[in-house]
Amino acid sequence: MKRFAALIDRLIYTRSRNSKLALIVNYLRHTPDPDRGWAIAALTESLDFPAVKAGTVRTLLATRVDEELFRLSRHFVGDTAETAALLWPEKPLPFRGGVGVGHVEGAQPQQAPPRPSPKGEGELTVSEAVDALSSATRSDAPAVVASLLDRLDADGRYALLKLALGGMRVGVSARLAKQAFAQAFDVPVDDVEELWHAIPPPYAPLFAWGEGRGERPDLADVAFFRPFMLAHPLEEDSVDLADYAAEWKWDGIRVQIVRGGSETRIYSRGGEEISGAFPELVAAFDQEAVIDGELLVRGEVQGGEAASFNALQQRLGRKTVSKKMLADYPAFVRVYDLLAVDGNDLRSLPWTERRRQLEAFVPRLAASHFDLSQVIDASDFDDLAERRAGARDAAIEGVMLKRRDAPYVAGRRAGLWYKWKRDPLTADCVMMYAQRGNGRRASFYSDYTFGCWSDAGELLPVGKAYSGFTDEELKWLDKFVRDNTLNRFGPVREVEKSLVLEVAFDSIHASKRHKSGLAMRFPRISRIRRDKPAEEADRIASLQAMVT
Repeated sequence: MKRFAALIDRLIYTRSRNSKLALIVNYLRHTPDPDRGWAIAALTESLDFPAVKAGTVRTLLATRVDEELFRLSRHFVGDTAETAALLWPEKPLPFRGGVGVGHVEGAQPQQAPPRPSPKGEGELTVSEAVDALSSATRSDAPAVVASLLDRLDADGRYALLKLALGGMRVGVSARLAKQAFAQAFDVPVDDVEELWHAIPPPYAPLFAWGEGRGERPDLADVAFFRPFMLAHPLEEDSVDLADYAAEWKWDGIRVQIVRGGSETRIYSRGGEEISGAFPELVAAFDQEAVIDGELLVRGEVQGGEAASFNALQQRLGRKTVSKKMLADYPAFVRVYDLLAVDGNDLRSLPWTERRRQLEAFVPRLAASHFDLSQVIDASDFDDLAERRAGARDAAIEGVMLKRRDAPYVAGRRAGLWYKWKRDPLTADCVMMYAQRGNGRRASFYSDYTFGCWSDAGELLPVGKAYSGFTDEELKWLDKFVRDNTLNRFGPVREVEKSLVLEVAFDSIHASKRHKSGLAMRFPRISRIRRDKPAEEADRIASLQAMVT
């Protein structure tokens, strides 16, 4: 655990991507199995311990530390794991069944047991920590976590809690971790991408292959994930439509559906399996193939066409779904590409050939759950630009441009695919509430709830944003919040309704969950309107006119 804790500490204070890469490469080369596998899984958010949640740690801390001290410290630090790691007593009081023995009036003082000797107990390994956390139940999780924390110093406690709770926030993406593995063992990163999602942590066969101790794992009978091909933003209209095909960029979530070894799986863009949330699609996909497409929900207003992302959100993040949910939000996939079919890998073929085979393949699928993403028949770039500008359908967020001779390759490759998102909508809104951020923003009020005026003159919340401003603007906004606070509700501050923010957003939809009846898609602060009086901010009726 000491080596893992040191890695976490150095990653936090290292800003350079290449330096982070070098740190992980060194760790993978010099750390034994299975610790390195569990560690890299933790860094890439691939671990989950259902019995251990942030609430478990907060409850546990209350048995060892004054509750008010923890509350104030957590508010200042902005991170539960860091606060707990720092406040946890070096010489703990006895822990019995989830209740700590403290100084209770009238109680006889009790002698705390001696701290276990590191030499006698042995250094805690990452593997031991994972085993203990994995076997913990809801009832004994506090005792398990306490026993682990008691064996560690502050750095080790922080690493353990981040391992247990997730949310590392050390600037390491899954892609960077895979690149580090490829560099550490001099193997192709594309091979690492494919194997990574097919082999569960702690990835023993992957490390054996990387170090030359074993063959490349055979995925012939596995419904494994293929890394997605991604697009660069189109910044100017310099591409020739003779070389590129145009398709609508649909506003759902990108998915890959794979059938192999008599099993069907659905993967998100990051390689997370989401099959459980969409059982109807798993049941309907009965072809030995791999498709790339956009997961959408059918809408009632659009006559069965794709509904807004707001409707799709009702299905996301669920491990199981009810019959009512299946009926109210029927999912389907608009298919973009065909990566493999009937045992043949098509990724090396040009887009034109894959498209030809895709058009022949889609009729083999159930029309109730799958359809083909159509190519836009634009005469020239100006025609395409005009169509894009007028595309305000609920499920369209722009245009994709795909080079006709391009193979399907993992990641973003210059000149092959471009995304040309439609221009954002904007509205002038009034700041209503503010909350502290996390990580390096823990000392700033950086999350802002804003609203617009109803016909009755009431300010109603329409969205929340925490991006779009510079560091200097953040300092100004933080000072405004502190100088204009009206009320405090836990970590939230209500502010004087005097500051107008110009908010940019991709689309806006009807929502029953919000008092305003509206929900913005990807809101961000585009301008601070210090020049504009709050009473001149936009009205709810203006936003309702933008609903798609």
